[in-house]
Order: sequence, then C-alpha cells, then structure tokens
Amino acid sequence: MYKRFTKKMIDFAVALFCLTLLSPILLVVAALLFVANKGNVFFTQERPGRNEKKFRIVKFCSMNEKRDSKGHLLPDHERLTPIGRIIRSTSIDEIPQLFNVLKGDMSLVGPRPLLIQYLPFYTEREKLRHTIKPGITGLAQISGRNVIDWDLKLELDVRYVEELSFLGDVKIIWKTLVKVIKREGAIADKKENYLDIERQNKLKV
Repeated sequence: MYKRFTKKMIDFAVALFCLTLLSPILLVVAALLFVANKGNVFFTQERPGRNEKKFRIVKFCSMNEKRDSKGHLLPDHERLTPIGRIIRSTSIDEIPQLFNVLKGDMSLVGPRPLLIQYLPFYTEREKLRHTIKPGITGLAQISGRNVIDWDLKLELDVRYVEELSFLGDVKIIWKTLVKVIKREGAIADKKENYLDIERQNKLKV
C-alpha cells in the first residue's frame, strides 16, 4: 500500500510544501548563480529512473563554462565558483530536484539516480535499484554519502528497495537533515570516481 500509493502522495505534498517554504532562498541562490555563471542557473542531465526510463534531473549549476584556448572545458575544480562551492557543501544544489519529485520522475527517498553510462556495469542484483523511483536522498547517502565505495553504495541501494517502508523513509529523511546541517560526508570539489572506469579496470586485472 505504502510503496504503490501512499509514498507517491506524500512525495508530492512534501515537495510542494518545501518548494513553497524555500522559495525565497531559491530565488536568492538563482540570482547569485545567474551572475556567477553568466546566465546559467540550472544544470540538467539525463539519468535513468524507474525501469531505466530516462529523465532529466535538475540541480543548481555550481560550475561555470570556462574553457581553455582550444575550447575544451576546464577541469571541474577550476570551474567551481565560490557560490557553487557553498551550495554543494550545504546540499542546496540538490533542492531543485523537488521539481523532479512533483513531476513524478523522482521520490524524496530512493536510490540516487546515477549516470546513464553506468547501466551496463551493474550486477543483476544491483539492477534492482531501478525497480523503484530514484530519490533525492537514500540509505547510501545517510551511510556515508560521498565517502563510501561503489560496492557498498550499490548494495545499500538494493537493501533499501528490499526493505522499503514508511518508517524507514522517515528515518532516512531525518538522518539526511542532520547530516546536511552538520555537513557530514559532503565534498564540495571531490575528484569523481566513476563506476564504469572502476569496474573496467577490475576486469583488466
């Protein structure tokens, strides 16, 4: 009952309430990013959702579009703006995903929607993460967020799917808020560790 109907209604109601409550903050952040990024406020990217159906995730844009003399984008750490560093470390950059929740592409809680390029590299068990809607936060995020390895992160995603419940979601949301306030596990300018590259390298060993 909760998984099929109640969760969806709660997602919509909470997302709408939060967007209304946070709208003054969102407007200020949008204005600052507009200046810092010369017009670019939002970052969008295709991600796999439920049943691997693609959708466009939306976040605040924390990096500018500066390029080198050959027209190539500079490394992420060189394009991360001061305001971008702040919104990343405080997780404010994730708030626009509430629009994805309203649209029905995402849930408040669920496995994080990762890159499309990772799809061929999941094990059969890990593919269970795509049997439900992806979430803004999830079990993996409260268990280490950006600092745990891929195998554990994906196993926690599957464990969430298997144990999905209302009380479980409430606990995850509460622990997420605590971690965001304490800024635990957040890395503003971390070096990306890509799942596809990691698993390709393992196959070569």
